[in-house]
Amino acid sequence: MRKLKALLLTEGMHGMISQVEGMAKALGAEYSHKIVRLSFPWNLIPPKFSPISGIVLKDKTYITENKEFDIVISCGRKSVIPSIFLKKKNPKLFTIHIQNPKVDSKHFDKVISPMHDKYYGSNVIHSEGAIHHITYEEIQAAKDYLANKIKSKKIVSIILGGPNKYYSFSNDQLIKIFDSIKYTFIGKGYEVIIVPSLRTPKKIIELAKKEMSKFGHVVDSVDKQAYLSAYALATYVVVTCDSISMISEAVASGKPIYVAHMKEKKNIYRFKRFFELFERMGIIKNNILPLDKTWTYKKYNEAIKIANKLKNEIKN
Repeated sequence: MRKLKALLLTEGMHGMISQVEGMAKALGAEYSHKIVRLSFPWNLIPPKFSPISGIVLKDKTYITENKEFDIVISCGRKSVIPSIFLKKKNPKLFTIHIQNPKVDSKHFDKVISPMHDKYYGSNVIHSEGAIHHITYEEIQAAKDYLANKIKSKKIVSIILGGPNKYYSFSNDQLIKIFDSIKYTFIGKGYEVIIVPSLRTPKKIIELAKKEMSKFGHVVDSVDKQAYLSAYALATYVVVTCDSISMISEAVASGKPIYVAHMKEKKNIYRFKRFFELFERMGIIKNNILPLDKTWTYKKYNEAIKIANKLKNEIKN
């Protein structure tokens, strides 16, 4: 049987790419990924006020190329109109949008929206946290990658995000997080592995090295194998609070997860609903102090769970 072919549309951010690729892989589809660029002024205008037309697109190659796609999987505001436009040109396409598209869900065959977005519709599937492409098997396969960087068998892996419109990542706040990790873990024989993400500025990596390198290993560049290995080796995982996608990816490890919170710059209602949901599910704890006994939760993969619901609909 021929494999499904999927066109993935995002704005190029890591979290979005992880979600569309995770969905495509779970569906068993071959995929091609395109970064969406919109023309001025449509790049500044919400989708609900934009025309369903090629006029909004800066790059039209993925519209004109004949790739015989079966599915379009889009994520992010700028990918909404291109997906709807492609469906208009070819009604046989099965279109899936991930996250709240800020338009009526009827424009897509399916919308996959996280529960904390509170977006509803007859064709909406709600996910618990963010969909992603990380699997438990990948994590285990990378275990040895950082094994020689650390001596203790008691390890706390710290995943660093970066500044966004919700969190500033000031030095003072980061030092408070590092101090709480020293107090909670280091005094009890733990070593640290610290891994940056694509959004982690160099100055934060340097601060982490200054404050924490003598207690373990600080990875000083973006390295997917190091990221996966840190999860595999960890006894506990600490993830900064700025990224729902990163916290959702950490769940694939099955390790107990602490969220390191910082002072927010603006309302974080969506984040708070997400933190409350994952705490109720027994996945995360929202306070690093005190150190709790390791806890377990049911490992799950939202992408696979949702893909299993969609496969028959796409086939038909």
